[in-house]
Amino acid sequence: MAVAGLLPLTHTDVESYDRPLYGGSNTHMAKQRLKSQPTWTDVKDKLYAFDRGGLLDLLHDLYAAHKDNQVFFHARFGLGEDVLEPYKETLDRWLWPDPFRNQDTSVSKAKQAISHYKKAVGNPAGLTELMVFYCEQAAGYCQDIGYQEETFFDALVRMFEQALKSTHTLPANGQDSFIARLDRVREISHDFGYGVGDDMDSLLAKYTRRSSS
Repeated sequence: MAVAGLLPLTHTDVESYDRPLYGGSNTHMAKQRLKSQPTWTDVKDKLYAFDRGGLLDLLHDLYAAHKDNQVFFHARFGLGEDVLEPYKETLDRWLWPDPFRNQDTSVSKAKQAISHYKKAVGNPAGLTELMVFYCEQAAGYCQDIGYQEETFFDALVRMFEQALKSTHTLPANGQDSFIARLDRVREISHDFGYGVGDDMDSLLAKYTRRSSS
């Protein structure tokens, strides 16, 4: 219905309101926005312009910018007495926090430490050690203070299985100590309820059968 004094809108007029101002289509503008996001290819092109000294300066700036970067470089180049120590410190902080200092748990930050090690080095034995250590810290914390949180338990069971999988990628003579430690975690976890110990029973039996077949 036309309003008095105004001309009725046509179909063409209505369509014109959907068009972005200053011309161009919505799809085209969306593609332009996506295209403007820099990628590794863009960064790599810039790096080719650096000489040796300039590249070293850039790496030094990156090293100094954040402690995580320092840990990455130390791990990648095998520097320090124990490459795993800073990653274990992170796991300890987020899986066995100090309740008297108002600290909390964080599964995501603990798992991130393992992911960072995997990207920096990815040594299978080192990766397995961190996964087993995760399970020990998480189970130890729950036993120590009676912590009961279902998502924390779920994450523990998932990491327990990942640790078993990772253990079985190692040479046979390097598996026994990890299996023994995980078996101790399984025993502790029967006190938690929520079926945690039962799930670990099934997983340990499953991967033990697989390794012996």
